[in-house]
Amino acid sequence: MATTKFTPLHDRILVRRTEEGETVRGGIIIPDSAKEKPQQGEVVSVGKGKSNDEGKVFPLDVKAGDTILFGKYSGTEIKLDGEELLIMREEEVLGIVSK
Repeated sequence: MATTKFTPLHDRILVRRTEEGETVRGGIIIPDSAKEKPQQGEVVSVGKGKSNDEGKVFPLDVKAGDTILFGKYSGTEIKLDGEELLIMREEEVLGIVSK
């Protein structure tokens, strides 16, 4: 399978959702179709940054490899090489998770 290199433009970032383990509540396994999609992901790639009216570019605060939290309805889902990813603006990122 070919690997496509994708670089978002401007202040957009490409995010891979991180999978959560099976959710078990009271011994009942919840099927994938009923699970909510995770609101956490890993930044795959980032654009060059946001530019102002004078053309000065301000780099993004997030970088590839960062683990981020984002809103439930953030971003646009795309499929790249068969993998589901999200493209969103940096302003949709709620924060960076550090361990």
